[in-house]
Amino acid sequence: MNDVCRLLDLRYPIIQGGMGNISNAELASAVSEAGGLGTIGAGTMTPDEVEALIIETKRRTNRPFAVNIPLQVTPHAAEIAELVIKHQVPVVSLSAGNPAPWIPRFAEHGIKVIVVVASVSQAKKAEAAGADLVAEGYEAAGINSPLELTTMTLIPQVVSAVRIPVIAAGGIGDGRGLLAALALGAQGVQLGTRLVATKEAPFHEAYKQRLVEAKENETVIVGRSVGRIRRVMRTPYVEKLLEYEQQGMPLEQFQEYTSEDRHRRGALLGDFHEGFINAGQIAGLIDGVPTVAELFEQMMTEAKTQWQSLSTLFR
Repeated sequence: MNDVCRLLDLRYPIIQGGMGNISNAELASAVSEAGGLGTIGAGTMTPDEVEALIIETKRRTNRPFAVNIPLQVTPHAAEIAELVIKHQVPVVSLSAGNPAPWIPRFAEHGIKVIVVVASVSQAKKAEAAGADLVAEGYEAAGINSPLELTTMTLIPQVVSAVRIPVIAAGGIGDGRGLLAALALGAQGVQLGTRLVATKEAPFHEAYKQRLVEAKENETVIVGRSVGRIRRVMRTPYVEKLLEYEQQGMPLEQFQEYTSEDRHRRGALLGDFHEGFINAGQIAGLIDGVPTVAELFEQMMTEAKTQWQSLSTLFR
């Protein structure tokens, strides 16, 4: 059992990404029941909506799970933080903002804090503030750092710079990726896109099928022109967005085109003409829609097999 499993009481060192605004209790509880750490992504949901998801997740599982609070995205950060404390959620993840003022409040209640970072300097600050962390490369789906550091280069630098356990995110979706992250010094991995394509994920079947059919080059970055990096799947709606961006789209229009309403249209309704879907570069490796438990077992078996194969090189 490694540090992440011990710290978070997990069977496998696998954490679900936040998936803000399309999170649900069904997937979060399935991840926790399968031995990982399920996560509810608050996104821009209201406190009442988040509380309902927390209650439903607790009804479905007695295993640990987390709530992700994107600090500068949600207007309800303080209220959701209090809900995490009220319902004794064992883990909270903080992203999109400065976590330092928030960590002591959670620590008072014995809540483990994971912080999403995109650079070595952010990792050092998070450690100094008392956090455990996730280091996320820009292969990941959804909102990303403008630094655009890849997981392969970011993880070993962060591991060398801090003493707390590091969880790798971005571009990981199978056992080979898990083993690679561990070889880079991470103590666990965070999955987002790969968990969308599972049986328990109550997203539109068109979303899952688009991931299964995706080739290696079918995710694109939007928002560079306005300083808002986001990785999404190439769809008719995204083609239109890219065209508008090339024509000089202002920030306000970009934010309207990438609003959470447009996100939900794509992810939950399967409408790729009026909505978009987030997808990481790992999409090119997705070839099926297993249950979460099957996925985790496959990943662990593949990682062990790959390790045994590699170990012969060093005899």
